[in-house]
Amino acid sequence: MSEGRGSILEVRDLRVASGAIVRVDGLDLSLATGGCTAILGPNGAGKTASVEAIAGLLPKAAGSVMLDGEDISRLPASAVVRKGLALVPQWRELFPNFSVGETLLAGSNAARGRSPIPAGAVYDLFPRLAERRRQLAGSLSGGEQQMLAIGRALMTNPRLLILDEATEGLAPLIRAEIWQCLTRLKAEGQSILVIDKNVEALIRIADRHYLMERGKVVWTGTSRALAAAPAVQHRYLGV
Repeated sequence: MSEGRGSILEVRDLRVASGAIVRVDGLDLSLATGGCTAILGPNGAGKTASVEAIAGLLPKAAGSVMLDGEDISRLPASAVVRKGLALVPQWRELFPNFSVGETLLAGSNAARGRSPIPAGAVYDLFPRLAERRRQLAGSLSGGEQQMLAIGRALMTNPRLLILDEATEGLAPLIRAEIWQCLTRLKAEGQSILVIDKNVEALIRIADRHYLMERGKVVWTGTSRALAAAPAVQHRYLGV
């Protein structure tokens, strides 16, 4: 974590359970304002459950979530968005019959009480969305849909952007474009929490990493520490 910056996100002792099944057990996580933090781990590690609970989409069995010093632990997802947290979900969850332009407008409407960014800023970040602004979301390629999902989240002018499986299943050139955009957003001061399996890309962009297995954090450290720990990468990530 960078020195001299406060925390945009503080998660303490987060526990998420589905009946008797504990999906997240005692997660502690901190993200510096303007920084990028990564959550890594194998399938079923509890990564998605963690960010969905942080975003108010899943109930919390225990623990607290602070966004820029404000307790959002018990707020529903709609209120969390208005507080400035935007989640790009793993499956994107776009309306297939909405055009690109209509999807971005829907994103701005979700930011009630906050000032959305202009659609032009999203088109500047993703020029191919500008070319397809009248095209239906359901007819876009997987990579274009991911760009649109990110753009929709950015329309809320979030204080914290969360991406679940940012580049999973995308073609290499599209993955590279997504990483370039996230690097640009970070350079512009956007706080980012990202889940992905691309360790090499995450080491380049993230300041700190939390590695999860079976609902627990089993390792945490900086990008330099993760790059210098091939045994950790091999054991938990199969790298």
